[in-house]
Amino acid sequence: MDSFEYSPPPLALYVHLPWCVRKCPYCDFNSHPGGRESRPFDAYVERLQLDLDAELREPAARRPIGSIFIGGGTPSLFPGPAIRRLLDGIRARVELIPDAEITLEANPGTIDAAHFAAYREAGINRLSIGVQSLSTEQLERLGRIHTPEEAREAVRIARALGFDNLNLDLMFGLPGQTLDGARADLDALIALEPEHVSYYQLTVEPGTAFGARPPELPDGDLVADMGAEGAARLESAGYGRYEVSAYARRGRQCRHNLNYWRFGDYLGIGAGAHGKLSAQRAPTESTMPWRVWRTEKPVHPNLYLNADPSQPLGVRRDLSEADLILEFVLNALRLTDGFEPDLFTATTGLPWSRIAARLQAAADDRLLSLDPDRVAPTPLGRDFLDDLVARFLAV
Repeated sequence: MDSFEYSPPPLALYVHLPWCVRKCPYCDFNSHPGGRESRPFDAYVERLQLDLDAELREPAARRPIGSIFIGGGTPSLFPGPAIRRLLDGIRARVELIPDAEITLEANPGTIDAAHFAAYREAGINRLSIGVQSLSTEQLERLGRIHTPEEAREAVRIARALGFDNLNLDLMFGLPGQTLDGARADLDALIALEPEHVSYYQLTVEPGTAFGARPPELPDGDLVADMGAEGAARLESAGYGRYEVSAYARRGRQCRHNLNYWRFGDYLGIGAGAHGKLSAQRAPTESTMPWRVWRTEKPVHPNLYLNADPSQPLGVRRDLSEADLILEFVLNALRLTDGFEPDLFTATTGLPWSRIAARLQAAADDRLLSLDPDRVAPTPLGRDFLDDLVARFLAV
């Protein structure tokens, strides 16, 4: 477990499309409201390609890519030809593994059959649809622009066009929501038979409309009951829980997100996109055998679009030992099955001894299951994940 033989981790690509029709009151993502007619889709796709060209000047970025995730914002605002140009440009520049997972986030309120068909033809093979609720009342409270009927129609259209890998997002702990209401919402979603479900609690974030004017939410005990009952209902319906808020049919886990949680590398292009890369160091450069760094692109679309393409785009920051340890556990301990011990050294370059004592202390407190071939959070550890991760601050 303390070996330092270098082998680069898997590589993925994240593409950020920053526009949406209307900013939801709970949303703290980098999204900017406006309709299709006001958005420079072609110019943005061209800028994304220049961004990727710049990323590929780094030798560590020139590896096969196992997944692409197109997130936002609302990527389904982009017309089909723009998504085709984007993916054609990516394929011309990088090597994709033969069965690469290519996901596009979609909003039921911006979808039509022509868009879905064009996305499918462009190479999208997985859709992630932001349903959030199948209650008319709750959708209105959340500021969503679609109806339950539009969400169901989006799934129907996707199936008719041959999409066989769908994720549906659903939130619980919504304003005024009861346990019966959360149960009905989840049952309605399960009836749509997606391959993957993201089931997560609504949180009020600073800087959002809800943050400025918080709605009345269910109390903590009720929300905990919603989460526990929801997990059980999903499990009984055949969705295995493999991460804090991710459930999937057998073999349908999101490969792109698994790469994040297993501390893999990824390129990030687009306004506000983040990336992570690893590369071996020369023996004289540092006591750390390789370096890991993060990149971040300008957040506002106009700054991103107007940046000088001849200059480095955004900022780059090398991760310290403390950063590596915290970021590794922050990701890997989200996984229900945890991680194999060798993964720590394989992705950070640090010896197991750097975290062994903290892991043992957490195991003694029944927050972790610590076996020779697997480290995993216990049910108690998952319930108190923030406290568990905090034990690895400044180790």
